[in-house]
Amino acid sequence: MQRQHFFNRLIVSATVATMLLSSCSMGAAPTSSQYAAAPAAEYAAETYAPAPTYAMPAEPTDMFFEDYGVRGFVTAEKDNLSTFAVDVDTGSYTVARAYIEDGLLPESDSVRAEEFINYFDYRYPNPAREETFGINIDGGETPFRDRANNRMVRVGIQSYAIPADERKDVALTFVIDVSGSMDMDNRLGLAKRALYELVDELRPTDEVAIVVYGDAARVVLPMTSVAEKGAILNAIGRLAAEGVTNAEAGLFEAYRHASSHFKPDAVNRVVLISDGVANVGATGPDAILRTIEEYAGRDITLTTVGVGMENYNDTLMEQ
Repeated sequence: MQRQHFFNRLIVSATVATMLLSSCSMGAAPTSSQYAAAPAAEYAAETYAPAPTYAMPAEPTDMFFEDYGVRGFVTAEKDNLSTFAVDVDTGSYTVARAYIEDGLLPESDSVRAEEFINYFDYRYPNPAREETFGINIDGGETPFRDRANNRMVRVGIQSYAIPADERKDVALTFVIDVSGSMDMDNRLGLAKRALYELVDELRPTDEVAIVVYGDAARVVLPMTSVAEKGAILNAIGRLAAEGVTNAEAGLFEAYRHASSHFKPDAVNRVVLISDGVANVGATGPDAILRTIEEYAGRDITLTTVGVGMENYNDTLMEQ
């Protein structure tokens, strides 16, 4: 949970959490040649002009969502125990917001209540470092049923927020979809701009690798110390769309590379950036999940970041 919390904060700070929006105010990134000509000290001083916004078409197509169902109202008299998953998915809220901002109602299968709840910061107090998490409880009248005989209780879980100067080093392997469907400024272009900013959030003792996949998968940046920021930024600048989408091959290559450069005393994580559309190799989540589970057992965890609308497979990315 501590590791998960750190990466949630890290990704948000780098604006990657905005990727599911179809409109964004971040501007175009400098080209690799511009970075090559600039001293390393100037990277942090780069400023970006506002980019145009992107509107969804009137009738978005090829959007894949899955309705996992919602448990109905159960009285505490009949069942006084509840369970919940300790996860922090928030994508459903940003998808719904993108629909509404473009004057459309969200697809019903895209609305997942727990992800709406998870999206907001409730400002729970940070627990003591020696505690795994803190529990916050409050309650009040229910607006939904018999108010005289029913109350609602909220149970909030807050993991320990590790200060930046206390966190472990990280070894991040980015696996980036560069297939033809990503060839848009609000997909691959947005991913590149977010990665530029993310690099500035890391420390010289952190490490980054980049794997891309289209028709096939390949390493475009071997695991590299952030002290060599120029090499990382140049690799990001060279990313370009190509071919079809073999997500299975991309993840397999990313895990292979992360495993061969595993740092026992660091947080080792694969970060997938994609629109979720896979049309070569294993295209559904089940086969890919087996690989993810295997490497999670080796302390190499996964974050998925969805980009784009219109042609987006939320089911694959959420799973």
